[in-house]
Amino acid sequence: MQELLKELVEKHRKTTELGKVASYIPELEKTNPRNLGIYILDNEGNEYFAGDYDNKFTVQSISKVVALMLAILDNGEEYVFSKVGMDPSGDPFNSIRKLETSSRRKPYNPMINAGAIVVSSMIKGDDAKDKFNRLLEFFKKITEDPSLELNPKVYLSESETGNKNRAMGYYLKSEGIITGNVEEALEVYFKQCSIDVTAKTIAKLGLFLANEGQTSTGEQVVSNRVSRIVKTLMVTCGMYDNSGEFAVRVGLPSKSGVGGGIVSVVPHKMGIGIYSPALDQKGNPIAGVCLLEDLCNELKCRIF
Repeated sequence: MQELLKELVEKHRKTTELGKVASYIPELEKTNPRNLGIYILDNEGNEYFAGDYDNKFTVQSISKVVALMLAILDNGEEYVFSKVGMDPSGDPFNSIRKLETSSRRKPYNPMINAGAIVVSSMIKGDDAKDKFNRLLEFFKKITEDPSLELNPKVYLSESETGNKNRAMGYYLKSEGIITGNVEEALEVYFKQCSIDVTAKTIAKLGLFLANEGQTSTGEQVVSNRVSRIVKTLMVTCGMYDNSGEFAVRVGLPSKSGVGGGIVSVVPHKMGIGIYSPALDQKGNPIAGVCLLEDLCNELKCRIF
């Protein structure tokens, strides 16, 4: 496995040249687009890695998976999905168009920005700082990574340039979808996206979901049902408006982030973390997707 991963990273290092790093968040534009790494953890305790697997990067939209689990624990499944849907939107992840034109009013799913802001608004706490700290501690627990922390430079960059997200938040407030303080919800959202991780961190998140919401100690942190809901939404919506093609090519529950991360789940077997900051036009890591496709071809680990 170790040799396979090394070969795949070397093969797709050149693929990174076909993508571009996210430039709409100024701090992310400083990233080296040629970076590429992978980390795999399996149920037998084996760890395999290659490339730039230990580089730190911000989790970005992969945090939507974590926030969704915590919001369901805090509020219950029925309430959460009364405010946000479960269907693919067919639009880019940061689109605002269907909020006003759709008859459903609520965002299509928790994996697009509008839905994620609603989910972040549901996290319990006395104020934005308390809510974010709860989310951060939850993230540490399920990844068994106590080193996780906020990247303050990326957070400020996100907050200062996140005008479209702010517009979505206030629109959702006007429609009664967000019931609390909008600025608190946005602060939590911008901060959760700005948590520093490595490919190993998100591989641990993948393994947690592969084990139906259990940590390596056997603690059941979220129920099998919540784990199944999250993985299903990762399949249908986790790779933005390219989720259908990704399901055909790769065939694993996955979630990407514009920081370059992809978390993938091989149910009951392993978690996979990818770092590949050069993105395609849909906002997904271009070399990371190709690497995953080749890996699934070799391991025959698709769920379909």
